[in-house]
Amino acid sequence: MNTNTWQHADPEMALRGREVIHTLTTAGHEAYWVGGCVRDELLGRAIHDMDLTTSAEPEEVLALFPHVIPTGIQHGTVTVMQDGHAFEVTTFRTESGYTDHRRPTEVSFVKDIREDLMRRDFTMNAIAMAEHGERVDPFGGEADLRATLVRCVGRAEERFEEDGLRMLRCIRFASVFRFRVAYNTWKGMIRRREGLRYIAMERVRVELEKMLAGPDPLRGLEMLGRSGLLGCTKVQVPWEQCDAQALKEIVQLPAELRWGLLLMSCRLSSEAADELLRAWTFSNAVRLRLVHLLEWETELISHAVAIADNSISRDSDPINDEVLRRNWIRLLIKLGKDTASDWLELHKTLPSSFRGLPPWVEKHVKKIAELANSWTQQAVVVRIKDLNITGNELVQAMNRPGGPWLGQMMERLLQAVACGDIPNETETLLQEVKRVMSSE
Repeated sequence: MNTNTWQHADPEMALRGREVIHTLTTAGHEAYWVGGCVRDELLGRAIHDMDLTTSAEPEEVLALFPHVIPTGIQHGTVTVMQDGHAFEVTTFRTESGYTDHRRPTEVSFVKDIREDLMRRDFTMNAIAMAEHGERVDPFGGEADLRATLVRCVGRAEERFEEDGLRMLRCIRFASVFRFRVAYNTWKGMIRRREGLRYIAMERVRVELEKMLAGPDPLRGLEMLGRSGLLGCTKVQVPWEQCDAQALKEIVQLPAELRWGLLLMSCRLSSEAADELLRAWTFSNAVRLRLVHLLEWETELISHAVAIADNSISRDSDPINDEVLRRNWIRLLIKLGKDTASDWLELHKTLPSSFRGLPPWVEKHVKKIAELANSWTQQAVVVRIKDLNITGNELVQAMNRPGGPWLGQMMERLLQAVACGDIPNETETLLQEVKRVMSSE
């Protein structure tokens, strides 16, 4: 079988997909590749999976292949496993009764590929391709791709009324592909934006993640702001607080840190960000990473302000590197080296004007950023478990029961070792504890 039809898909996946189509057509059914894989091939983008559509009903597909998973059989979708590759195969269908503004309550199987393509969201996703490369494109999807245009199939208001998430998909496609949105599609989106209130925040978050991770997130953020879409979601996003200047270098950051910059540009506290990220259904790992990043920023800047303001002449006083170093190490112990790395990466992208600091404070922040990596390397331990003494050993050596003193003493030892005041040696650590307790 010739796989030259596909220039941007894994050849093995393309071959197995063609085998599935060939099996269906040999049995007397129509079958096509459809949707994102066809669109991405025409755009010259890498293809990671392939969806197929067919005139065969699910039971007929089940009968033709030895390994089929009935993933969504009630809606006409099964997954055909072909030599380790998974293909979602969906029967030509029409949909109706979108009572939850997301999924159809009624599905009817049809025999005409054009009827199936008519139910899809955008013209670029309503192109089907047959086994040997012949394309079915009744709504001008290829022409819209050439014109770099996101346009709804049929009436935009109907498409958005059926599924409110399509509005965010529209913005995401325009942002990631650097396309324009057709006038009637944009107008329909504005008229139906209240429908986003029915969409689960998890679905909203996924679309935003894909948009922010794309090559031009600023384009998407600008369109979101102009459309007012995120003011209509279940959990509103405070875009009106956003400092656009702070986001100018957002493409320099990895995807997850782009969220950090976005939250910071909205001038959210770590507590407010934590609440928002929970409502957006972020994973605990990502949520804590971003919350810790905002905590670091707040504490570091507050300390820099306090130190700088305590300088007698501010501008001319030499910067006390040691005080800054000890505070950096305190933050390393509290929030971890990964957060330190995140903060440094984020700091590089922030314009100096964003924080609105006086010049003598900005000078301190600049010094911190310059020396931070060496300070981090000097901190040989930043976790209590890395100390060469345990709480039990300390209790036995001091011959007193555990209590609040124990945790406080371990933290004190950690700070002293991390700052290089004493070596991480058991006997030295015990001597330090005795010295402290006798002085107190």
